[in-house]
Amino acid sequence: MENWSQTMSAGPLLGIAAGAIAVLLLMVIKFRVHAFVTLILVSLLTAFAAGIPVDQIVPTLVSNFGSTLGSVALLIGLGAMLGKLVESSGGAKVLADRMIAIFGEKRAPFALGVASLLMGFPIFMDAGLIVMLPVIFAIARRLDGPIIPFALPAAAAFSVMHVFVPPHPGPVAASELYGANLGLVMLTGVVIAFPLWYLSGHLWSRFAASRITLEQVAGGMFGDSNEEEVSNPPSIGAVLGMLLLPMALIFMNTGLDFLRAAGMVDSDAGWYKLCSALGETPIALLISVLVALWVLGGRRGQSGTALEKVLDSALGPICSVVLITGAGGMFGGVLRASGIGDALSGSLENLGLSVIMAAYVVAVLMRVAQGSATVALVTAAGLMAPAVEAGDFSTMQVVAITLATAAGSVFASHVNDSGFWLVGRLMGMDVKTTLKVWTTQQTLESMLGFAMAWIVFMIF
Repeated sequence: MENWSQTMSAGPLLGIAAGAIAVLLLMVIKFRVHAFVTLILVSLLTAFAAGIPVDQIVPTLVSNFGSTLGSVALLIGLGAMLGKLVESSGGAKVLADRMIAIFGEKRAPFALGVASLLMGFPIFMDAGLIVMLPVIFAIARRLDGPIIPFALPAAAAFSVMHVFVPPHPGPVAASELYGANLGLVMLTGVVIAFPLWYLSGHLWSRFAASRITLEQVAGGMFGDSNEEEVSNPPSIGAVLGMLLLPMALIFMNTGLDFLRAAGMVDSDAGWYKLCSALGETPIALLISVLVALWVLGGRRGQSGTALEKVLDSALGPICSVVLITGAGGMFGGVLRASGIGDALSGSLENLGLSVIMAAYVVAVLMRVAQGSATVALVTAAGLMAPAVEAGDFSTMQVVAITLATAAGSVFASHVNDSGFWLVGRLMGMDVKTTLKVWTTQQTLESMLGFAMAWIVFMIF
């Protein structure tokens, strides 16, 4: 914001943030006010309380709401269309039956998690989860079970890969800020990804399912599922191809960005710009939807009108998800604009923590304060980079500090994180259940990730 700077000290600002979160939780959980309305109201009140100039409050709200929707609405809309095509064609059921036949009913959640780890290498968490959801719902329906034991391991897998493993933007940016070796960050991230997912995702989902009452499978973001037998379902190869197509396109983009950061390609080359554009998530999903219209629709004899109805039916159930996610981004944006992040970083200056611990704590506080894992990771890395540069650290110790910062950035996803609302709504959880299930999972992922980074730091 132009011509304005925060004059409040850290204490009042942190109090405002804590009060805002408490009011939001009280209104949503206790008084059952709709999350979309609550997020807008609490964002407005927080802006007033933090002293943001009155004439800049509405622009701040709208710009942060719009910037979140700009990245989320296209992704969710196109991803839902792709998922609906997979589901309505019978492709999800075909893949679900094949996975159950290979891995068995008891190992289905594990198989979904491992598949999500592999898909999560190049594809962002939100896009990957949306593409996998029709398969997850189909397997859960096939086994007549609740959705969370099947969906949570997959969501945790995408989260682990997105936060810890290049070529995702957060770890790539942190590696550049710290001067870490990108190849070693990727290799170490891949090594810790499986045990980290197994402990914080797979085992936690089994424990949560045994302790928390979870609603049974419904239509979810794909509306009411049509359980009638499809006369000519697509082949397993066609279904896998449609799920892997956006992954391949997005990998082209993220892989090129990784090569650019490593200095191996020229980012000004025309072919680089074209391939990067085609691999941007919205364009990759658009291409995938267009291909799926033919592979899963036209080639199977469906007419244009029927396909139009299939795509249209995918949009209704996701409207609430999109709006609530945008409002969550608005709330996080207000907290950032109010200077909460600066207040948190300033309060850490005299704590006397080791560099790796300080990097983790800064990332944790940034994450809790403003919600975005990527913002928390990049901001914390920017704040700690001078200390890392000044320290006498080995190459692997710098890698460990990078991963420790990444671990802090995923801590305790809650109501100011647009991803909290996205995961909760896509899986049909209310706010209280999402806090119990998803927030706890993210906290476990953070603490275990830091423990593994600390071990690497101490050994090397």
